[in-house]
Amino acid sequence: MTESQHGESKIRHSEKLWGGRFSEATAASVEAFTESISYDHRLYRHDIMGSKAHARMLARQKLITNQERDAILQGLDDIQTDIEAGNFVFKPELEDVHMNIEQALTDRIGAAGAKLHTARSRNDQISLDLRLYLRDEVAGFDRLLREVQRGFVTLARTYLGAVMPGYTHMQRAQPVLLSHHMLAYYEMLSRDRSRLKDCARRMNLSPLGSAAMAGTGLPIDRESVAEELHFDGVTANSMDSSGDRDFALEFLFALNLIQLHLSRLAEELVLWSSKEFSFVDIGDRYCTGSSIMPQKKNPDIPELIRGKTGRVTGALVSLLMTMKGLPLTYNRDLQEDKEPVFDALDTVKAGLSITAELLHNTTFNTDRLQQATRGGFMTATDLADYLVKKDIPFRKAHGIVGGVVAHCQQRDIELTDLSLGELRKFSPAIGQDIFDVLSVEGSVNSRISTGGTALIQVERALEIAEQQLEEL
Repeated sequence: MTESQHGESKIRHSEKLWGGRFSEATAASVEAFTESISYDHRLYRHDIMGSKAHARMLARQKLITNQERDAILQGLDDIQTDIEAGNFVFKPELEDVHMNIEQALTDRIGAAGAKLHTARSRNDQISLDLRLYLRDEVAGFDRLLREVQRGFVTLARTYLGAVMPGYTHMQRAQPVLLSHHMLAYYEMLSRDRSRLKDCARRMNLSPLGSAAMAGTGLPIDRESVAEELHFDGVTANSMDSSGDRDFALEFLFALNLIQLHLSRLAEELVLWSSKEFSFVDIGDRYCTGSSIMPQKKNPDIPELIRGKTGRVTGALVSLLMTMKGLPLTYNRDLQEDKEPVFDALDTVKAGLSITAELLHNTTFNTDRLQQATRGGFMTATDLADYLVKKDIPFRKAHGIVGGVVAHCQQRDIELTDLSLGELRKFSPAIGQDIFDVLSVEGSVNSRISTGGTALIQVERALEIAEQQLEEL
């Protein structure tokens, strides 16, 4: 290496904030392989937020002067302004969002900027940034989930009283109210909202001050920083804090369940919009056509929602595999946490947003739904329940009704096609009132147990859901 090249190498290596013990510049290939600024730049606001709180604490603890604190705070404000105006250049050779911001701060305000990293490490800094970021995202997800819930509630109110077939094993099982079906998704999303809030509660502890992994010998005040950043407290063990990504895994799991629920809805919309079902019509603005078949109207939006579920699940599995073999404490493997989290987050947010629109642009064919309840012996269970009320043991009643269904299948008729005399051949306990039981409407309204599909229960559930949405 010539003297000129050696000098150039020293200049390049000295730009690294950690480069003091290295005698050679980092290889360009290594910089390209290890950088994370291409995706973690989205954490800039939370990184600056944490740095401001840290700077104020350092000044209170006399680790920096008030003048240095003020210079740091003003410098960070200016950097944030530049980032949001699109005037800040993130440099891959500075690796990540933390070092890009810190280097820019030092370049702008001098030695005071170099003091900001006192008593902290990128290990606790990234954990802080990610917790702050995900905590904010939980609030955003709650708004999106509520909007989708509102779509289901609107449909439930619009079609209150409409009957449809309920399915088990994709076979017609029992008649239910369409509103009851819509409110099932409302309940799923209620659990999703609850899960995210619970996840946010567990992640809402500040790791800052854990430093690299053993804490710090400097007289810092972790609790005051946590309070300023609206955390519920501080993490209890510095080693655990440095290597912990439970909060990110839990967040990903919650996102997986949201996407799973959207995928189940999507599957039903794909089926229901087919000619074979013709239960729903999705607005033309939310469908596409075929490049070769001019008659086609394809439910691409539900299909893509269903298809994107794999990448959300993949994000969770990816981070699980990253974490499974890591010894305490921090390992560079943990850099691999952010891309799957960000990708899953973006995917589920997009899915929720388009689903909210989709629900407001979907109509149901109530005549077709009603017609679909007329076949398949869907009130057979009601006949069995009727016999139980006549003091016949359920297992015996089940056998009797099975015989009735077999008889009808042989004759290619429905239960309602049988006369009272024919029914009494199977059980003398059957009376004239059986025909109220065998009607679809009678079947639906007999399901009066809490959470059942009877109109009185569905009206009550709908009122509760509407009230819950109004209270938020």
